[in-house]
Amino acid sequence: MTRGLRLIRDGVTAFALLALVALIAAKLNDAAKIEHMGAFHAADGDSLTLGAERLRLEGIDAPELNQSCEREGKAWACGRAAREALQGMVLASGTLCQGSRHDRYDRLLVICRSGAGGDINAAMVRQGMAISYGGYAKEEADAKAQKAGLWAGTFERPRDVRDHARQSSGFDGALHFIGRIVGWE
Repeated sequence: MTRGLRLIRDGVTAFALLALVALIAAKLNDAAKIEHMGAFHAADGDSLTLGAERLRLEGIDAPELNQSCEREGKAWACGRAAREALQGMVLASGTLCQGSRHDRYDRLLVICRSGAGGDINAAMVRQGMAISYGGYAKEEADAKAQKAGLWAGTFERPRDVRDHARQSSGFDGALHFIGRIVGWE
């Protein structure tokens, strides 16, 4: 066999192997969408439960349930307001949540749509009850411009609230443990 034919044969073989790998990878990434429809309960502004199933609205981050924000110089329970807003949206008949991936807490990451077809995740950001966590930048810009919800005052980003809570609970927990060892408590 001549050198030119071997080169062509090797090139075709390599191309066929690459095509096969690409098809396998595409099939692995083509996870089936999981759909949920029913009486959802808003655990907070970006999490739902449906029976034992826990769902996390993908692409948004809402205030923590006990988080307070400031509006017109006064504190308001923005975390509870976000939960109430989400609960109102998922009560609509025909709410459908779909997703195919889980987060590190084993919650299904979903995009929810109301019976009329509206994206509930986007609506939460547009109303200023959540911030964009990838994919809803336009809705966040609109909410900021209209000073809607969180944007009507000042607030700490939910991620920062969680980080602060983790840091303080770790330190406080360590102090409590040390106190028990040395007999302070």
